[in-house]
Amino acid sequence: MFVGLDIGTTKVACIITELVENGELKVIGVGISPSDGLRKGAVVDIGKTVSSIKKAVEEAELMAGVDVDAVWVGIAGNHIKDINSSAVVTINKEVTQEDIDRVINTAKAVNTSTDREILHVIPQEFIVDTQRGIKNPLGMCGVRLETKIHIITGAIASAQNIMKCVEDAGLKVIDLVLEPLASGYAVLEKDEKELGVALIDIGGGTTDIAIYFDDCIRHSAVVGFGGRNVTKDIAMGLHTPVEKAEEIKKVHGCAYLPLLRGNEYLTVPGGLGGQTDREVSREVLVSIIEPRVEEILSHALKEIKRTEYAEMLGAGVVLTGGGSLMEGVKDKAESIFQMPVKLGVPTRIGGLTDVARSPVHATGIGLCMYAADSYSGDKKGKKTSGADGGYRRAIDKMISWAKEFF
Repeated sequence: MFVGLDIGTTKVACIITELVENGELKVIGVGISPSDGLRKGAVVDIGKTVSSIKKAVEEAELMAGVDVDAVWVGIAGNHIKDINSSAVVTINKEVTQEDIDRVINTAKAVNTSTDREILHVIPQEFIVDTQRGIKNPLGMCGVRLETKIHIITGAIASAQNIMKCVEDAGLKVIDLVLEPLASGYAVLEKDEKELGVALIDIGGGTTDIAIYFDDCIRHSAVVGFGGRNVTKDIAMGLHTPVEKAEEIKKVHGCAYLPLLRGNEYLTVPGGLGGQTDREVSREVLVSIIEPRVEEILSHALKEIKRTEYAEMLGAGVVLTGGGSLMEGVKDKAESIFQMPVKLGVPTRIGGLTDVARSPVHATGIGLCMYAADSYSGDKKGKKTSGADGGYRRAIDKMISWAKEFF
């Protein structure tokens, strides 16, 4: 079994999967609990976060009929930073695994502040002498080996707080995985990652961005706005409680004015300042939602244009996350990005697909796929695509637990 735990600003989702004989990942349990212990991906209330984790895991366990004791956990937030690095080493005629490890270790020896740790080290390409674009240089002949890598770092305190919450909920953390990296496993096709694609995961507190090109992640970033900001705007604009605003957003929300059909009205519940229920034009609601969605997507576009890959997105943009489900978000994105935009849902899974095939579960499903990929790589005796640092950390932990058990 592989269990993914997506700890978000508005929800905690637990996905339990198992690897069946044909290699398919089968979803056997899904649990969701409201989250109120995080702000913009960072833990602000350990007690509330622990309670949310327990509820989500218990619900998934009940559905799957199994007990969970170890999980792969997603991590995101404004503290996430990325670095592209490179290094060169000399080799003795033929590239060995030791040479590959040596050049990667040299490339990842970058200066980072003492309050940060490396979460992922992802090789983008290897160069043997003058031959570029090599994915696996093992056994190739040459005298010079170069690599370009993508390093993802996070604040140590933020990572430790997430791990503490999971451990206080009675679970072991096998690995921390960058959430947009996990989502990419679930919703992106290999052709899209080859051609160039920008994945935009609109969560509750943040919007995560990952740019892929030539089948590898090239840039990752976080925008400090998400669906929760839209909800608060509705609550303030319509003078209604936040809980009611969230319901209005889900049922009546629209992010693109041209999609409105005639004069539509909705009932806004009272509750603030003694107000009673009242009728409001849906056009008023759109006038509140659309500017915030435009702001979120414009920040994402600005982040994409900061990179050298802005003109290389042959597959366009893929939207995922709960914030992408609202009517008009895709249309608004197309008008801002001026390129094809599609809604990303988890694919290549079996089991409870009617529940799991939703952008809401992109990260949770992706965490399970990342875990299965690491397991597959371990069985084949090689490092996998996700992360040198994370992969080694996961294997070390599993070995340590096995020793403790026996």
